[in-house]
Amino acid sequence: MKDKKIAVLIPCYNESKTIEKVIKDYKKALPKADIYVYDNNSKDKTDEIAKKAGAIVKYEYKQGKGNVIRSMFRDIEADCYLMIDGDDTYPSENAKEMCDLILENKADMVIGDRLSSTYFTENKRPFHNFGNRIVRFLINKLFKNDVKDIMTGYRAFSYKFVKGFPVLSKGFEIETEMTIHAVDKNFKLVEIPVTYRDRPEGSVSKLNTYSDGFKVLKTIGRLFKEYRPAFFFNIFAFIFLVLSGILVTPVILDYIKTGLVPKFPSLIVSSILFLLSSLLWITGIILQVIVRKHKEMYELYMNMVSINEKDKK
Repeated sequence: MKDKKIAVLIPCYNESKTIEKVIKDYKKALPKADIYVYDNNSKDKTDEIAKKAGAIVKYEYKQGKGNVIRSMFRDIEADCYLMIDGDDTYPSENAKEMCDLILENKADMVIGDRLSSTYFTENKRPFHNFGNRIVRFLINKLFKNDVKDIMTGYRAFSYKFVKGFPVLSKGFEIETEMTIHAVDKNFKLVEIPVTYRDRPEGSVSKLNTYSDGFKVLKTIGRLFKEYRPAFFFNIFAFIFLVLSGILVTPVILDYIKTGLVPKFPSLIVSSILFLLSSLLWITGIILQVIVRKHKEMYELYMNMVSINEKDKK
């Protein structure tokens, strides 16, 4: 694996307090890796500090972590990509192990699992802890998996994953999107426990507990609809069917007893709800067929990516 290229990806926004230490730590852990810092409109000279520390500094002017990751994945060519945050919350001791799993073709994505180690004791923001548990529960239930840390920023990726991942999110919800995409497209996932330490004094988190938390939940809902449309639309179809049954039952009982239909409004509303339920059910079936066809096309595209990767080598 001597000729394998490793790229360390560090998206940054106002991380002047920690970026130098992060770069030096990962240079020591992965001495042959190229370290890229993508500055996202920092105002505290993060880019200057990163250059002096020996990183390759580039810029992304569209605000948001998702926008930064999109540019990184498009621009950088490597055999293994290690993504970390610039806030010095992820120690470098696991970096080599994570990269080796990718380079040995044992994984397409290696997830640095904070939640199984020190996260809940180190993180001093209780709503962040609660949010991580909620997101983990929802994704594992909706997408039938058992990923322990959905929102970690410490990950390693294969060339195939990076070049085949369509980045749609603009902000911190990008990690959630990565996880769901990997699960849905049957990529090889490996999780390893990593130690987590809270930000050092003077370093401020850019994650807003409420607004970014809402964006993450919104992303889960959107991806649930897009990746599993039959299940998504069947939920609403079932609700409308039950409501239709509740409204029409008294009408049917009155008709059996008297031969009359005195509650025409209930009958009309019930019929409309039944029609909506049928349309939602049919919509789910049609969209599920489209999703399956998309998966088939994606597999063919990934075959082309694999061929391109072999030609590159």
